[in-house]
Amino acid sequence: MQADIDVLVIGAGACGLAAAIAAHDAGASVAIVEKLDRPGGNSSLSTGSVPAAGSRFQREAGITDSPDTMVRDLLAIAGETDDAGLVRRLAEVSAETVEWLVDTVGARLKLVTAYKHIGHSVPRLHAPVSRRGQDLVDDLLAAVARREIPLAVGNPISELIVDDGVVGGAVIDGHDGREEIRARKTILSVNGFAGNPDLVRRFCPEIAGAQYFGALGSTGEAILWGEKLGADLANMAAYQGYAAVAYPQGSLLSWTTIEKGGLLVGQDARRFGDESLGYSGYARIVLEQGREAFALFDQRIFDIASQEEEFVELWTYGGVKKADTPEQAAAALGLDPAVLAAELAAYNDAARGMAADRFGRRDFGLGPLQAPFYIGRVVPGLFHTQGGLRVDGDGRVLRPDGQAVANLFAGGGAASGISGRAGALGYASGNGLLSAIALGRLAALAAAREIQEQAA
Repeated sequence: MQADIDVLVIGAGACGLAAAIAAHDAGASVAIVEKLDRPGGNSSLSTGSVPAAGSRFQREAGITDSPDTMVRDLLAIAGETDDAGLVRRLAEVSAETVEWLVDTVGARLKLVTAYKHIGHSVPRLHAPVSRRGQDLVDDLLAAVARREIPLAVGNPISELIVDDGVVGGAVIDGHDGREEIRARKTILSVNGFAGNPDLVRRFCPEIAGAQYFGALGSTGEAILWGEKLGADLANMAAYQGYAAVAYPQGSLLSWTTIEKGGLLVGQDARRFGDESLGYSGYARIVLEQGREAFALFDQRIFDIASQEEEFVELWTYGGVKKADTPEQAAAALGLDPAVLAAELAAYNDAARGMAADRFGRRDFGLGPLQAPFYIGRVVPGLFHTQGGLRVDGDGRVLRPDGQAVANLFAGGGAASGISGRAGALGYASGNGLLSAIALGRLAALAAAREIQEQAA
């Protein structure tokens, strides 16, 4: 096959950008195509947090961690998974991935030590100080530009080029019309399918009624292309939800507000579950109780959340209201003052150990809550799907018999991920970006090796 390029990367989120950098540095010629008019995808909308076990940044902070501990944590929250081997593989390369981001890419990441995150027994998230994924994407884009790697935005792929089951590139329907790009290896680094209602209803029905807050490009092309090729799918019910999207602002209400001891009530001003389930797993619970909910927390929690720029912006623009009493907090957003006051009193009794929480919550953070209070209106959201094409430890797309689809790799939202089978419950903070960046890099390195071996 006559190839125009060694490696074609489809999608310019964190996965695709990382893959292109790694392929280039391994000696391959590489190009990136992105269907939207700007790169970033869901990575830009994230907090930019990448979990890593045993990184030098953890050691410098005196934190003991290991891939084995990370695997235990991930499997404990994920429960059953279609690929425990992939969980281990990504845990084992997580530290080198983060160190590669800092040392080679030039990403401005710091270990987050102020608090642990959902699914992690020790602090292991490495993130931009701003907690904005766009900062990480900008650093990846800068590294792509320094290497003069071609990046063509506004160029959607209509189909893969396939000859006798072997992938040989893709067909672009872009600004300049229909064009074929022949490539020795193709890496699918597109988003998942959370923006495709038909696929969400098919694979993730429990969250199908939630509003989608992710990137516009998450329409599931990788799944559709993979099915045509006879590729296997894995962990398809997994997704990342978010239980507290500020309404109507549309930004995230930091889950720190809940994790540190805040609570959520419905329109009747009553709690409806155990909020410590986590921001992803609790999204379905919020949706089931009536969609709209209200987050209540106190000054101490507000001060911690204020370390995050997005939270400060939400406060500045009125997405959170301050009140001296629970009755005032209720009145600020049209809730029954007496009911909210009684609900808070019962919650505080449980936080003090004076009574069992009726929903079984045991971790109350800084609770009991004390005046002054803050309250915000929120809705549940679907952000991205976690399942996708089954891949091996180097991102090769697999068929049901375990054989690789020749010359095709996948990572990020296109791949099966590490969040298990069970809806949103298996999502640990950073799972999406770890799958994106680590698998993108691994796929690129494997593709470059195969090209070199084939040329020898």
